[in-house]
Amino acid sequence: MYYKSSIELREAIRKEKFKTQTSGQAKGYIQANLVVLPENWAFDFLLFAQRNPKSCSIIEAGSAGEYLTKYIAENADVRTDIPKYRVFKHGELFEERYNLLDIWQDDFVFFLLGCSFSFEHALLEADIEVRHISENVNVPMYNTNILCREAGKFKASPMVVSMRPFIPNNAIKAIEITRDYPSVHGSPIYFGNPKEIGIEDINKPDYGDAVTIRENEVPVFWACGVTPQKAAMVAKPPVMITHVPGYMFVGDIKDKDLKI
Repeated sequence: MYYKSSIELREAIRKEKFKTQTSGQAKGYIQANLVVLPENWAFDFLLFAQRNPKSCSIIEAGSAGEYLTKYIAENADVRTDIPKYRVFKHGELFEERYNLLDIWQDDFVFFLLGCSFSFEHALLEADIEVRHISENVNVPMYNTNILCREAGKFKASPMVVSMRPFIPNNAIKAIEITRDYPSVHGSPIYFGNPKEIGIEDINKPDYGDAVTIRENEVPVFWACGVTPQKAAMVAKPPVMITHVPGYMFVGDIKDKDLKI
């Protein structure tokens, strides 16, 4: 089912009536990645995000124990308003779940990070096909050999990227469009031969789904907000909660308002 309104979509998610990836939903509204950490890890992650802004641009952050948003949406609940969550413990994926109500801690700090789904509406309005939307699947995402800058407890870890294939003319247009959205990853970090950034098989993404890449198309790669999940596997905090890749928080800010 398609939801035009971000509020209606979050309500459906909260009631567990919508449990899938959110690309293409509530077109025109911002989407965001989630990171939740104990307070004694939060400053180091804030520093990690500041040093790696292409992957981890912060849209909103809460104080310890807060779970209602104030900026990206009015009083949305980060414990319930994402379709599916991941819980990491000591760097290992412990479980996936539909809400955080029974595991929320008073010392948890949430961060909502920019997501490339937020600029896809601008691509569609420019008559550029976004393949995973037209094929009704999740965006393909890959681990790379590009290392993030370390910060405190967060050591150097691989950047994760999302990929969209375009014919060359549309690739140029996509670069020009997305560079005006720096808070949601901005311009691509690479295009061309995926092996140059450590991706051995473009048809086998590490997260999300494979999409059709036609003979005359070039793969274009953007920094991705799944990067903190790789960082968690390296840093091994006692607990870190994220979204399932592609299952995003959808806010009430219009994506056009993110354009610089």
